[in-house]
Amino acid sequence: MSALHPLLVAAADGADAVPIRIVSAGQTLDGAAGRWAALNGFEGKAGQLLVVAGADGAAVEVLLGAGRAFDPMTARGLSARLPGGLYRLALEGEAAHQAAHQATLAFLLGAYVFDRYKARPERAPVRLVAPEGLDAVEVSRIVAACALAREMVDTPAADMGPLQIETIAREIAESAGANIAVTEGDALLDDNYPAIHAVGRAAAPNRAPRLIEIGWKLDQTQLPLVALVGKGVVFDTGGLDLKPAAGMRNMKKDMGGSAHALALGRLVMQADLPVRLVVIVAAVENAVSGDAFRPGDILNSRKGLTIEVGNTDAEGRLILADALTRAGEHEPDLTLDFATLTGAARIALGPELPPLYTDDETLAGQLLTAAAEVRDPMWRMPLWPGYRAALDAEIADLRNDPAGWAQAGSVTAALFLQKFAPETGAWAHMDIFAWNPRARPGWPEGGEAQALRACYAMLKARYPG
Repeated sequence: MSALHPLLVAAADGADAVPIRIVSAGQTLDGAAGRWAALNGFEGKAGQLLVVAGADGAAVEVLLGAGRAFDPMTARGLSARLPGGLYRLALEGEAAHQAAHQATLAFLLGAYVFDRYKARPERAPVRLVAPEGLDAVEVSRIVAACALAREMVDTPAADMGPLQIETIAREIAESAGANIAVTEGDALLDDNYPAIHAVGRAAAPNRAPRLIEIGWKLDQTQLPLVALVGKGVVFDTGGLDLKPAAGMRNMKKDMGGSAHALALGRLVMQADLPVRLVVIVAAVENAVSGDAFRPGDILNSRKGLTIEVGNTDAEGRLILADALTRAGEHEPDLTLDFATLTGAARIALGPELPPLYTDDETLAGQLLTAAAEVRDPMWRMPLWPGYRAALDAEIADLRNDPAGWAQAGSVTAALFLQKFAPETGAWAHMDIFAWNPRARPGWPEGGEAQALRACYAMLKARYPG
């Protein structure tokens, strides 16, 4: 990987860069810039942007509104909003160094464009001078990981099936010198992954279900072991409990958990964190055919618990049950799972704030601290024990559709997963959306990386090199 991202320019080469001045709400501006700001109604509100031109019409300065306090994530919209050219962040004050680095990362995240299927007009690139002391390699790795997750989510299901997820996993493993094992199709029954097989067996043979497992540094037993688990439902029709058209429209994104687990796993390996790593992805298509699993079926699981299927559209927790059980067999020090699991999470917190579930207070604090520091938000939700009874079934150990009286669908889904989570170490579940439902500069409609940067920052702090 090159030292600098293609959209970054070394500080030594930035003499002619146009400064981007951060302006607080109500801040008085002098001279021509002040007059131009007043003429254009620029008041320093958060996210306001104004290009100040010189006598020759060329940009001499950019004003970026900070509101009451500058949020570096505001810089995420710069690439889409500024005319092509070279710019530099003009930040002042004690926190300028850290803010400049965070804003640079935000700028690069906002430059993401998914153009695999659509030719876009050529435009001069917006480039930024790298601030002094920036760890350009690390920033580039993080940006690339987020781009990988977003590209996987954005890619239609026809081109992002279980085999394609396996191919990406193999490329990641090979580049890191890691081992990879794949259990596919009816071999899932032989190797005791019955729930994964049940959910994915209705798909076409070339889209057969599979359990993908990457292992890295597993022979270095003195190191703690981290397990990353991802839900990889490449398309969710809802199964025989068929989704309506509107609910099915964006179900290509239902493999977002697998994309996050793979992207985070690649980051951990590229950074050479002092851990052993296992990345486990269950990749399936929840299709409809004569062999589809049915409401009322009783499924076995790898853990030995039987599950009554009340709704075939609650399939993600079924495949994660086997995947989490497999993770537990490694006796991990820490397990993180990512899944686009419930619509109830969106009802509770909306599309931009994924819920975090863990019963480990130390881990919760580490994750929330990291989320705040890197501005990759999460909100802790309760594993409320009073709702566990909603998972009880009459003729099986538990049910996949919690009783309606509990209502809290994201909470009961997390409680279901908790029954299969590893018994060693700490565990956390992120019920991510992995999607921007509205387009705005720096946040195009489509795939989004959520909780990925926060989890990576937490891992670096928890396991310092």
